[in-house]
Amino acid sequence: MAKKNPKEEQRNKVVATNRKARHDYTILDTYEAGMVLSGTEVKSLREGKASLVDGFCTYYRDELYLEAVYIPEYLNGSWTNHAARRRRKLLLHREELNKLQRKSEESGLTIVPLQLYFKDGRAKVEIALARGNREYDKRQVLREKQDNREAQRAMRARNRGAQDD
Repeated sequence: MAKKNPKEEQRNKVVATNRKARHDYTILDTYEAGMVLSGTEVKSLREGKASLVDGFCTYYRDELYLEAVYIPEYLNGSWTNHAARRRRKLLLHREELNKLQRKSEESGLTIVPLQLYFKDGRAKVEIALARGNREYDKRQVLREKQDNREAQRAMRARNRGAQDD
């Protein structure tokens, strides 16, 4: 088996995932966007430290911005260090920006970050057009997962019993 080059792994690496977003929202459409970052933000991301938990996207003028995403200050940074929760501009094609803006103005739709990663050495964020789940929807999904888990356990136990015969 061929070993992966450590530099190649660094170029394609997931930094942060927003698992809570998939629970709280129904994902309708996903997009990959570039981000405008300062040097210390990139260095901090390369160390694998970030949090998307409270993150969301908003429009200012005709541009889309990522807000409330936590990228900690770079420890070896000096006076050039960045603010941990600053507003960061997202880079998308104009057609995608217009489509997202039209859809997000509909009632109940929002744009949330799902994943922050490096792709070919560039920081990218996967954003999603999403509709918020109601509390009973969340409970129903959890109940379905639990039922499926119990059914799988029962099938495994039954198969083990059949193999023992």
